[in-house]
Formats: sequence, structure tokens, C-alpha cells
Amino acid sequence: MVLGEMPPYTPTDQECKGWRLNRCLWQGRRKAMVNIKRASKMSRAFVFPGQGAQSIGMGKAFADAYPAAKAVFQEVDEALGQDLSGLIWEGEIDQLTLTENAQPALMATSMAAMAALNAEGVKVTDASFVAGHSLGEYSALCAAGVLSLADTARLLKIRGKAMQEAVPVGVGAMAALLGLDFAAAQVVANEAAQGEICQAANDNDPGQVVVSGHKAAVERATVYAKEAGAKRAVILPVSAPFHCALMEPAAKVMAAALSEVEFKAPSVPVVVNVTAEACSDPSELREHLVAQVTGSVRWRESVLYMSGQGVTEIWEIGAGKALSGMIRRIDREITCVAINDPDGIA
Repeated sequence: MVLGEMPPYTPTDQECKGWRLNRCLWQGRRKAMVNIKRASKMSRAFVFPGQGAQSIGMGKAFADAYPAAKAVFQEVDEALGQDLSGLIWEGEIDQLTLTENAQPALMATSMAAMAALNAEGVKVTDASFVAGHSLGEYSALCAAGVLSLADTARLLKIRGKAMQEAVPVGVGAMAALLGLDFAAAQVVANEAAQGEICQAANDNDPGQVVVSGHKAAVERATVYAKEAGAKRAVILPVSAPFHCALMEPAAKVMAAALSEVEFKAPSVPVVVNVTAEACSDPSELREHLVAQVTGSVRWRESVLYMSGQGVTEIWEIGAGKALSGMIRRIDREITCVAINDPDGIA
């Protein structure tokens, strides 16, 4: 033996087993961390637009390119007993914009886009969550299998008509307050109410809140908002004051209509407007849809909830790109993808 050299050491069987176990545990932890990082990078949500995104011709490219997408429009037409697809593709925008037409039309376009995605191998279960803005929540529920396509179309036709008839034309209004956060907009709405209804209806993003209520109160809110530091305050060209207490008659109509429809458990958790949290209980999802008629659309909080759950990529499925713009202003770290035509899928 060379001076200074230690004699060879032979570990015991027990030591070998211990080392092998530690090595396996270390490799397991390392693999788990890699999988967690990979999953967090790939965590995705599908979201669906609300009223205002409608346009003549929307969804036609999907129907032309994918038979399954065309079948969606055909099923909606049959469910409603109406040539809604003809109105969407070749009608007049003022007719399409009517609430009872716009709501099922936008849902049909979103579901046609989902059908096209399915044809390309992308399923709703590839997402961690689904969510929708106002009527878009119905699209999310349909995509997740909670509601059938036919039931969703009929419910939205009822919803649109009930919301339109809840308040006589000219009695209500809505206004976008730009440059105020939700808390500041609530203060403005409360001050502007003065015995009437004025509520912060849509918390869209950090600098865009929509107030809704009696016309005079909403007009006062636009003045108070500017005094409170809003960059702009704009009366919106809508036919009714959505998502406020004036919609209570519509909420009663929807409670009755929803009670007659089957709700199934969602294949993907649904982040709902009124709680800004995920829900998978069918009975609770039904109750949330009733509450949504008069409640605030908590979109900003919904996006932050999904981000907090590890979502890093959101696909906006259907007409337009309005939600993508809001999402970017809410969380710049989220990647947004708009699926509004076959090129978007490519």
C-alpha cells in the first residue's frame, strides 16, 4: 500500500440500499420539479367573448373549412327555429346586434370555433379552466359539457329577450369609465345613484369599469368619474342596462328557464363571473347564472384567479379579440391567442 493511501472501502449491503434509495428519491424529486415547471409553462385556459364582439360574417370561415363547425350553426338554427346563421353571415348588423340575436349568435360562433379545434385534435380538456365574459359564460359551460348546444342556444334566446324587456327603452343606460379602478368606480356609482340604481357592472381590466343603471344616474356617474380622475367616461350604445338591479325581472325569467334544463358536471372547472373562482358543481353553476343577470362581471379578478392557479396562456375562442386586450392589461405575463378564424388555429 502506498504511503498515505487509504485502503479500499467496501460498503455494507445496508449502506448500498440506503444510497440507492436516496438516489431514487433525489431523481424522483428532480423529475417532479421538471414536470411541475413544464406543467406551469403549459397551463392554459379557454375563454369566450360576450356581447359587443358580434360582426356580420363571423364564424363563416370555420363553417366553410370544417363540417363539424357548420353542423354547430345548423343545430343552433334548428334549436331556435330561426335562420340565425343566415342573419350572422348575410344579415344587417342592426338586426344581429339585437340582444336576443347577438347572444345565441356569439355562442354559436364560439362553439363552431371549438368544433374546428376538436377536428384538429385540441379538446376542451387540454385547458385547465374555461371562462366567459357575461353571455360568454354560457359558451364556457357548453364547451365544458355542462349544457347541450341546443339548450344553450334556447337559454340565450330567452336571456336576450328577457334582458331587453326588463327595462323600457330609454330608462336605463351603461357607461364605460376609463382610467378608474373598480373600487373608485364603485364610489362614483354610489355617489351618482341618488335614490336610483347605479352599479359597477363590469370590472373588465385595471383601467376599464362599466357602470349600469337608470339613465340619469349613469349620466351623473360620467360627470363624477371625470372629477375623480377618469381619463374618459363614455355612454355605451347598448339597448338595456345589463348586470344591475334593474335586470331583476330578467333574473326571475332565467331562474325559471334554467330550472328546466339539465346541468352536468363540467369536464373542466368553470371560472364564474359572480365569484371569480372555479366551480365544478352543476347546481352551483345554475345558481351563478341566475345571479349573473343582476351581478357584476368580475372579469379582472377572474383572470387574476387563473393566473394565480398557474395559467400562463389563454385562448380567446370566438368572435373578436376584445378579451385578449383586457387580459394583456390585467397580466402582461399571460400569452394570449385569438381563435377567431382557421388561421388562428394554424
